[in-house]
Amino acid sequence: MRRLAVALFSLCLALPAMAADAARPERKEVFGDVTVHYNAFSSSMLQPQIATNVGVQRSKNQGVLNIAVLKAGKPAMAVVSGTVKDLTGRSSPLSFRQVNDGGAVGYIAQFKIEQPETLVFDLNVETGGVSHKLSFSQEVFPGQ
Repeated sequence: MRRLAVALFSLCLALPAMAADAARPERKEVFGDVTVHYNAFSSSMLQPQIATNVGVQRSKNQGVLNIAVLKAGKPAMAVVSGTVKDLTGRSSPLSFRQVNDGGAVGYIAQFKIEQPETLVFDLNVETGGVSHKLSFSQEVFPGQ
């Protein structure tokens, strides 16, 4: 009975998160002339050479959060920080590092994926001395 109650409680928490995820299919947030693109996925989706080039550990239980910041349509330098939490409220800090690729600038952080679940990402993106906060949820799955 207790497991059923926990499962129902988790489902109640998950529904608004999934609805919020569906509400922003473009995976971006716009703050005036600053646009923040984001996506989370299993690191096992990366080709081995690409993972090596960007310093990502490939594993079925490791996710990657990829952030790109544009200012007036051009790649912009930023300081990105944040946390990831599951629907039970267990939170972990994200450690971002900058990745440069042919003029494009991105920021990546890795996180654990223990099971198929919806995770909530709370981020702070600072560019040009101005901080922008955003939060989104995304369903993630362990890789193959």
